Amino acid sequence: MSDRLMTSRDSGFGIYVHWPFCAAKCPYCDFNSHVRHQPVDQDRFVAAFERELKHFADLTKGKTVNSIFLGGGTPSLMAPKTVERILDCISGLWSMDDNVEISMEANPSSVEAERFRGYRSAGVNRVSLGVQSLHDRDLKLLGRLHDADTALRAIEMARNTFPRLSFDLIYARPGQTAEAWQSELERAISLAADHLSLYQLTIEEGTPFYTLYHAGKLKIPEPELGAELYELTQSVTEAHGLPAYEVSNHAKPGAECRHNLVYWRYGDYVGVGPGAHGRLSVGVSRLATATERHPESWLGDVEVNGHGVIENAGLSEEEQGDEYLLMGLRLVEGIDVARYEALAHRKIDPGRLAVLIEHGMVEELAGNRLRATPNGFSVLDAVVADLAA
Repeated sequence: MSDRLMTSRDSGFGIYVHWPFCAAKCPYCDFNSHVRHQPVDQDRFVAAFERELKHFADLTKGKTVNSIFLGGGTPSLMAPKTVERILDCISGLWSMDDNVEISMEANPSSVEAERFRGYRSAGVNRVSLGVQSLHDRDLKLLGRLHDADTALRAIEMARNTFPRLSFDLIYARPGQTAEAWQSELERAISLAADHLSLYQLTIEEGTPFYTLYHAGKLKIPEPELGAELYELTQSVTEAHGLPAYEVSNHAKPGAECRHNLVYWRYGDYVGVGPGAHGRLSVGVSRLATATERHPESWLGDVEVNGHGVIENAGLSEEEQGDEYLLMGLRLVEGIDVARYEALAHRKIDPGRLAVLIEHGMVEELAGNRLRATPNGFSVLDAVVADLAA
């Protein structure tokens, strides 16, 4: 086996399951999520998940699953029995790591104690709550269906039900000051079990926020304040024992999201469900897979063909190297330079590297590793472009 495949294997193997339905579409969201005003036929969809999982299991024989992530959309709109069928299917198709992490995204507005107990009984051992804010005014602005009290109750239920808990917050919101964000962040840390995902509000094309922003009806903090809020986020979480391990993710040591580490360490993962993506090492090739985005179209494709795959492309050496840089440099641990060279079949240009080091954008670590500095994180796309050139 080549060094490239060994390092891909050692980065873990995950299964991502995309449940595409939401109760409402948030105005900032550009994910593949859909609102349906009639009940979703969960039995029909779960049968399709089972068929598509079988398709990918045939391509990945001999692998052991280290992590499963139920994302969306809003997976907590699934009945516990639906989750149980999906997880039972996965465990029947692959070997499971003894310490497999099984994460599920949930919105505070769509959870209740009985459903949480059902998800836990099905095998979920980590929940990620889409809290987004602890203030009612901002939750309304963000189009969330819950209020702050509902979020707090959901956090408490999750802490009492699951071994591991994370929740998301969005900052750099309209009108937000550094003082207000620090207060909210410190409160969040006091509530969190072991992990927080903290994202700056971004304006994504095709969303209602994009339209409002370009019409001058939505104002977000200037870049200078955004940078200040980012630096404040790093210092506050570090001081409270939840340092960043990735650009937007913070955890107590040992509580990092193992599934996302598979992505960032450029491991292999299967993606099933409408609009899911995957990366698979098959023989000496690395494949990029993607499925049909529209839920009902995906469902029909799976029922006819056994899968909804619309892309199954081999990645060139250059593409693999670029992806490894883009993913790996998001991590505080950085990248293994030798692995990059094995993937890309080229060396990083020493002159470009020297300039980036001189300007404080990247730094070299022991063990032939390279990582972005805090300054480099803020312009990571440019850093990656320089290294890949």
